[in-house]
Amino acid sequence: MTDTEDFLTATRTFYDTVAEDYAGHFGDHLADRPLDRVLLGGFAERVGTGGSVADLGCGTGVATAHLASLGLSVLGLDLSMAMLGVARREHPGLRFGQGSMLDLPLADGALAGVVSWYSIIHTPDGELPRLFGEFHRVLAPGGHLLLAFQAGEAPLRLDRPWGRPVVLDFHRRRPDRMAELLADAGFALGSRTVRPADEARGESVPQAFLYAHKPA
Repeated sequence: MTDTEDFLTATRTFYDTVAEDYAGHFGDHLADRPLDRVLLGGFAERVGTGGSVADLGCGTGVATAHLASLGLSVLGLDLSMAMLGVARREHPGLRFGQGSMLDLPLADGALAGVVSWYSIIHTPDGELPRLFGEFHRVLAPGGHLLLAFQAGEAPLRLDRPWGRPVVLDFHRRRPDRMAELLADAGFALGSRTVRPADEARGESVPQAFLYAHKPA
């Protein structure tokens, strides 16, 4: 098994195991984060009503549903069938599918927008150029990208969350490094937002949001 297969298997197994615990603990994690909703709203405005968007690494579909409520035609994609099961149950009117962000089941230039909402956090550093290359490939010229992630250097390892027999690493990233990798993949950076950790809501590090587009 290759290193790529190892991390994909570990990520899928982790979320298949904790999906119901995750859904019960985090619920609608956008409900009490107004700045996050503003950033998603700005992204939706740039894409335009009816624009075709993929929420990559959609998890339980919270961001997918929010984007749909803003008038976008959105597909949620995730590795974990258990997380997709929750997403389909909680948001029955939306489209969800299984797939890897490293090998997206989408045609070149198929999308007006891509959202990666905390979904790069398990991708090893060496796979990020390939990942951002896939984001660039599936976007039409002029298409938009919104990337959210935890800012920092040291990774977090979760071992046996909720008592489940799984372990997974969560990578923090430096915003300037992510901006460099996006530029290397062919994106033009539009904005960078970093907000302090909201400790009352369980955050321990700052949260970063990068908006970029694929030049026309």
